[in-house]
Amino acid sequence: MPIRYPAPLRPGDRIGVTSPSSGVPDALWARFAYAVGCLRDRGFEVEVGELNHAPSHVSGPREARAAELMGMLLDPTIRAVVPPWGGETCIDLLDLLDLDAVAAAEPTWCVGFSDTSTWITPLTLSTGIATVHGQNLMDTPYGVPDGIRHWVDVAGTETGGELAQRSPGRYRPGGWDDYAANPTVAQMTLEGRGTWSRIDPGHEDEPVTCGGRLVAGCVETLSFLAGGRFADIGAFARDHAPEGLLIALDIAEWRSHDICRALHAMRLRGWFDAANGILVSRTNAPEPDGFTQHAAVVDALGMLGLPILADVECGHVQPMLALVQGASTTAVHDGDRHTVTQRLD
Repeated sequence: MPIRYPAPLRPGDRIGVTSPSSGVPDALWARFAYAVGCLRDRGFEVEVGELNHAPSHVSGPREARAAELMGMLLDPTIRAVVPPWGGETCIDLLDLLDLDAVAAAEPTWCVGFSDTSTWITPLTLSTGIATVHGQNLMDTPYGVPDGIRHWVDVAGTETGGELAQRSPGRYRPGGWDDYAANPTVAQMTLEGRGTWSRIDPGHEDEPVTCGGRLVAGCVETLSFLAGGRFADIGAFARDHAPEGLLIALDIAEWRSHDICRALHAMRLRGWFDAANGILVSRTNAPEPDGFTQHAAVVDALGMLGLPILADVECGHVQPMLALVQGASTTAVHDGDRHTVTQRLD
């Protein structure tokens, strides 16, 4: 069965903004407003939902969050949905989402990462509709560095088109620029220097090309879903990816021991059974007792015999690639070449 790609996003289209997980506190509302304004400056109409504030760790009751999200997904005039950011407990509304209705509707681009993975990755796995893993609304004002595509441009790609991105070789060691102090910051401070590394045992110094249909998401959220009805990656591979999968993992904040445990659990539940290769994000997560995040990944996944590329721009350390889940994807790591090419076929 072919992957279904939403219509290319164009100026004049409507974009929905809602917070299925955490809302925005008052201290950061100026950044939220500025990000919405940036989309409007690009020529889009923006529908700001009622649930974007932060009365607690979530933007509202789960029934209300699910209803607002479903309303946007089923509204044929809304061509993309982008939350301000992720959050903590979006898992609570999964059983309230009517994914059969989403599958029957005209596809809508859904964009984001972190806790947003909790619903966009199940959406792709359950419906075969492509989504974009990467860059949230609050990141939208940033000018992306050379080699990386902005999510708006990625969502504007024609079906059948090709997207080529590469590592810029620079990153921000601290994560994000302080948009609490400067809500209109639009230039990333990328002081770190470095790019991908290959970490699968016995092949650390070898170049590699690997590919398949992309499935991506945050380990701290997907590890709870892997193998269940909301994340049946085996069925997705059988139905949509006979050529196999390329898995991208975003490691956000768990210490290396917890990541190791989570990845073992995902492996045991079949998350990597159809994989041809694995991409792992750069991370600032803790590494207690000298047990590095790279070592945690190798401990859990090194036995698979798959190429594993680490420090990829697919996580919580800026900058971040905007990657289309479901697209045919090829990653190349060879000398100074560190590229991801996707075809929306």
